[in-house]
Amino acid sequence: MIQVEGVAEVTDETFDAEVLGAGLPVLVEFTADWCGPCRQLAPVLGAIAAEESERVKIVQIDVDRNPGITSRYAVLSMPTLMVFRSGEPVKSMVGARPKRRLLQELEDVFETV
Repeated sequence: MIQVEGVAEVTDETFDAEVLGAGLPVLVEFTADWCGPCRQLAPVLGAIAAEESERVKIVQIDVDRNPGITSRYAVLSMPTLMVFRSGEPVKSMVGARPKRRLLQELEDVFETV
């Protein structure tokens, strides 16, 4: 998996505690080593993690090594970005996008924090 500074890795075993039990909204990137768009998205997620750590927690989960969570949320394409708030998925996006566009798409999540 592409390691990104400021972005933690979660697994099938840690997902519930790290994501569903988090106090902040959590942006989860469902990713894979072989995913080219995931590599394009990595610096975007790292920048947002550094700049928005007060408003959102960002984590990654490798779909190949964590089939349980991937199946639970019916993730079929990478990267899939899913936002969780209070233990529930509230937004889902598929595909890489530039930082400004991703921040615009997340603004409604940030407004309620």
